[in-house]
Amino acid sequence: MSHPHPELGPPPPLAKQTLRVVPLGGLGEIGRNMTVFEYGGKLLIVDCGVLFPEEEQPGVDLILPDFDYIRGRLDDVVAIVLTHGHEDHIGAVPFLLRERADIPLVGSRLTLAFISAKLGEHRIKPEVVQVAEGERRSFGAFDLEFFSVNHSIPDALAVGIRTPAGSLLHTGDFKMDQLPLDGRLTDLAGFARFGAEGVDLLLSDSTNAEVPGFVTSERDIAGVIDNVFDKADKRIILACFASHIHRVQQVLDSAEAHGRKVAFVGRSMVRNMNIARDLGYLTIPAGLLVDVKELEDLRPEQVLLVCTGSQGEPMAALSRMANRDHQIRIERGDTVVLASSLIPGNENAVNRNINGLTRWGANVVHKGNALVHVSGHSSAGELMYVLNMVKPRNFMPVHGEWRHLRAHAKLAALTGVPEQGIVIAEDGVVVDLHKGKARIVGAVPAGYVYVDGTSVGDVTESALKDRRILGDEGFISVVIAVDSQSGKLVGEPQIHTRGSGIDVEAYDEVIPKIQDSLEKAAADGITDPSQLRQLVRRNLGRWVNDTYRRRPMIVPVVVEV
Repeated sequence: MSHPHPELGPPPPLAKQTLRVVPLGGLGEIGRNMTVFEYGGKLLIVDCGVLFPEEEQPGVDLILPDFDYIRGRLDDVVAIVLTHGHEDHIGAVPFLLRERADIPLVGSRLTLAFISAKLGEHRIKPEVVQVAEGERRSFGAFDLEFFSVNHSIPDALAVGIRTPAGSLLHTGDFKMDQLPLDGRLTDLAGFARFGAEGVDLLLSDSTNAEVPGFVTSERDIAGVIDNVFDKADKRIILACFASHIHRVQQVLDSAEAHGRKVAFVGRSMVRNMNIARDLGYLTIPAGLLVDVKELEDLRPEQVLLVCTGSQGEPMAALSRMANRDHQIRIERGDTVVLASSLIPGNENAVNRNINGLTRWGANVVHKGNALVHVSGHSSAGELMYVLNMVKPRNFMPVHGEWRHLRAHAKLAALTGVPEQGIVIAEDGVVVDLHKGKARIVGAVPAGYVYVDGTSVGDVTESALKDRRILGDEGFISVVIAVDSQSGKLVGEPQIHTRGSGIDVEAYDEVIPKIQDSLEKAAADGITDPSQLRQLVRRNLGRWVNDTYRRRPMIVPVVVEV
């Protein structure tokens, strides 16, 4: 990706008594959350997550933040604070720790357990610092205080950051469920106390800034889930995020009440639920859980499968079931529940899954036709509540697309944050906090880094463009043999095609045109293979476009004989 703000130059050297804020992900997008704070030559990182690819990024597995800004200064990083255990906040940590493995990871008990398991797969043993709400820890000049926040995963934290240049509050992802399933409320009293000290900059979750009112309580889901169980007379297959422990607990409770056995499907689901059970965050009654292999011995009405794939991820269990590419076959009368919200960009993939599952006879229950999920992010009413409570001198909306950031900025203005104190930035935009004022001072590259198999950063935007062309338009290869001395054509050009939708016989029309252009080139003394390739590509490309209105990839091959 190109420089995010060509009109902004590189930031100046950091002045004394100034705190610098550099978002490397999560602003202008949903995911890839990562923010770097700098003071006194030291760096503190809050979150380091991934973004999942969309259809226009074929072959890409994950998208990482660009570490180039900090790559030459990794020894200056005092810690990585992880607000919670979702992939869009912790997924890129293994890739950063490959470059410096001993950066301390700071987080709650469950968050550290999730990231440690992930790092174990990468053969990295992290240096961890476990914290809990109410605790304070210092890392260099950064004095951190942690606050409990309610989210769609247990043990989420907000972090207050005190520095000689001023104080910040970073909410992480949060909501204000007044009746949370685990009884762990968002620490509004702590926010108010921290705000009373004077907050120079508030960075707050913007995902639901456009949604009015207050978020629905998780407890309201229980009755809907019970109703699904009451109506289902065959198997139930429920898909949700592999980290949504609260939702899984509700489903397990309903399964026990309705006499169903439960099997977890999907590697991440099995791993995370085992961790949650071992740490006491998930209660599984004795005899409720069975292995997938034991399902054949049970009647359909005795079975509940809990799997991944609620976002239409192509390799997840539910997607493979929808495509008839999984050991578990969808049968007529099965009930499939998508117990998650829809992440922007995943609409087409999810709809394809719903159609595929319905095709095989399943009854699909999703957020569009039943209250089977509530968001983990605060709506506008809650966001205004926090703004009024904290009363920040400056405000910077984070974690959201542009429309979310703009909407959150308007809420801040309504609560009295002065217009000059509202900073709307995006990835790579550098914000300095100096003498109580926050302002944009420059920008740094913060593009996408693509992970494709074992390759990290090797896939470029140009390569993705080629992949899209191949996927949409196919390709045509043209092999021509020319005399190495005279450059004259030896024999007729050979054309091979895949996926272009053009019959082989149709190329008989264009081959004479290619021959004529090559003969003229030889007569003009043009023998350079690269020039001949360009000549063939131009002639064939013009013919295909004029005749078929298509733009396949054209690969000329010149063989000198």
